[in-house]
Amino acid sequence: MKSKNILVVGGGITGLAAAFYLQKHIKEHHLPYQVKLVESSNRLGGKVQTVRRDGFTIERGPDSFLERKKSAVELVEDLGLTDQLVRNGTGQSYILVGKKLHKMPQGSFMGIPTQVRPFLFSGMFSLTGKLRAGMDFLIPKGKQVDDQSLGHFFRRRFGDELVENLIDPLLSGIYSGDMDEMSLMATFPNFYHLEQKYGSLIKGLNKSMPKRKKTAKNKKKQGMFLSLKGGLETLINALETQLNPGTIQLQTAVDHIQKKDHGYHVLLSDGTVYRADAVIMATPHQTLSNIFSQYDFFNVFNDMPLNSVANVAMAFDKKAIRKDIDGTGFVVSRNSKFRITACTWTHKKWPNAAPEDKALIRCYVGRPDDPEAVDLSDEDMVKLVLKDLNKIMKIKNKPIFSVVTRWKNAMPQYTVGHIERLATVKQAMTEQLPGIYLAGSSYEGVGLPDCIDQGKQAVANVLNYLRD
Repeated sequence: MKSKNILVVGGGITGLAAAFYLQKHIKEHHLPYQVKLVESSNRLGGKVQTVRRDGFTIERGPDSFLERKKSAVELVEDLGLTDQLVRNGTGQSYILVGKKLHKMPQGSFMGIPTQVRPFLFSGMFSLTGKLRAGMDFLIPKGKQVDDQSLGHFFRRRFGDELVENLIDPLLSGIYSGDMDEMSLMATFPNFYHLEQKYGSLIKGLNKSMPKRKKTAKNKKKQGMFLSLKGGLETLINALETQLNPGTIQLQTAVDHIQKKDHGYHVLLSDGTVYRADAVIMATPHQTLSNIFSQYDFFNVFNDMPLNSVANVAMAFDKKAIRKDIDGTGFVVSRNSKFRITACTWTHKKWPNAAPEDKALIRCYVGRPDDPEAVDLSDEDMVKLVLKDLNKIMKIKNKPIFSVVTRWKNAMPQYTVGHIERLATVKQAMTEQLPGIYLAGSSYEGVGLPDCIDQGKQAVANVLNYLRD
């Protein structure tokens, strides 16, 4: 069998997982394939970045992954890191509405009621808002459509109050986006299918969700999220270590890719040309139109928005927090005058994240209607966060230290029609750029398991292509 060269472009979790599973398959099946990974920056991991300081473990990007999405757990197992897994501590979570923290109503799934009683007794909603949300039982299912915005869909079923106080801060927070612009079918298509099948989302969730096993009174509810003892960057370091020596080339961008009779010529930023038989593009969507400048079908991605967000992690002595709240954190209603969008009491969510007598708090800023918050100086951003926090937790001291992280133009927005646009691009690639595949957070999911899944699918596509 003739030797083949496979290029992976991008050293985030998607590209690293793709390179790892490619080399794993090549080794197991004794294939004469070579894998190279190029990354334009000076480090691997993309948004996965862990800071360890004075006994604190601070995540600058994602802090965990969902256990039920299996690919991340499987990758951890394949890397031999199972003994490093830690589960999040559970506790009460809250919604900040107005100036008051309200307990997250029991019996809800991503903000949608599955039990009526806890919502009826919640002080988070007016009587009018509760009655309007109950109309979900009566409003007929919507017309069948290819796509619609999350905001339009949920407002139609539940009204504005439930959406803006609860559903919006929970769902749009995952994508750092505007619910009224985000695609329902690209983010939460299951809700559309439940409505179409059952006519009511509340009925649909009650009938389709597995019944939770009752937890014994003296037994704490188990967390649904996982991380690693030393932080998520442990995963990145293990991937780097287990790739074959010489696989990774940092500070090397791809300037251009040109199709040749047999494969592709890839012009790298160091002036060299890499001859590839197949390519996995694990890069953000905005890079594609320049790399493939002769193919105008990538131009559709030029209109795909990118949002900016920031987070501030602050270390304190526990005694500095006058009003300690029993729980793991809160999200903020979109109608609130607060500029933070969410807050995690990290030392409670991840008990290994801080020394025993210390507290670690992580706050998020950068709503779609408040993008200028991300551009504040570190000092001003910490002041902004402390000002908001002091209204809730009465923190009397300045933090021991703070870590400010900005993700500028880093959060891809799946706006209405995203799935159709992506399908059009992929079809054009099949016809005009066979052997090149897209994967990553710009395309089919932003969570770590989603990105790993896309990397693995790209591996399967490349192997099938080269075999055929």
